Amino acid sequence: MRVGVLGHGAIGARVAGVLRTGGVRGAELAGVLRRGDGAVPERVRTLDELVAASDVIVEAAGRDALREHGPAVLDAGRDLIAVSVGALADQGLFRRLDAAPGRLLVCPGALGGLDVVRAAALAGPLREVRLTSSKEPSSLIQPWMDERQARRLRDLKPGDEPVVLHDGPAREAAERFPKNANVAAALALAAGDWEIVRVRLVAAPGCTLTRHVVEFAGPVGQYRFELANLPDPGNPATSGLVPYAVLRTLGDLRASWRVA
Repeated sequence: MRVGVLGHGAIGARVAGVLRTGGVRGAELAGVLRRGDGAVPERVRTLDELVAASDVIVEAAGRDALREHGPAVLDAGRDLIAVSVGALADQGLFRRLDAAPGRLLVCPGALGGLDVVRAAALAGPLREVRLTSSKEPSSLIQPWMDERQARRLRDLKPGDEPVVLHDGPAREAAERFPKNANVAAALALAAGDWEIVRVRLVAAPGCTLTRHVVEFAGPVGQYRFELANLPDPGNPATSGLVPYAVLRTLGDLRASWRVA
């Protein structure tokens, strides 16, 4: 299986590095497409070149890259593993990608337990689906914030009260916090309904782990699970688990058996 990687930041570089050394059985690195002029092993210069060389492409370059390049990848009949899942809050983009010949594979990234969410949703509509995410304050600063808001987050110290930045619909969370709310989008897609998922995004002073608590109920039971991920050293806005979630997805594509 020839794997192309779109992007070479904290996630893409780790994925490409593992593939380059044969870390995923039955898979090899086909090429890396990135912006800028930095040296990258197996670099290709155009998306057409990456598509031609690949059976599956990993998008690890941000939501704009998924919007720009996703349709072309899927129209060529390739599988596309989406990491920037928050971009799928755009209903037009999701419909466009979903209708293409290739397969759109949503990587759960830093969030686990989505198999339970999907299974429970098959039994009937879910109720009270809630995600509470607590993160290091400075990683939540957004371009749309004014200087006062950004300074408030930068100045929070351990022992200060947590600050709730969002408590509302999942789609709104994914749009307002694009680098932080991929987990919200993944949960909404697993639940099968964006409208029933509410997200509480908390800036937690002194937080060394990114915590996600998922709670929901449905016809077959009530569920609650919690995850605590270390931030990626190269990009505190994402969890260190994410590249390995991508690699696990690639491994599943090649596996003769799996824990589904």
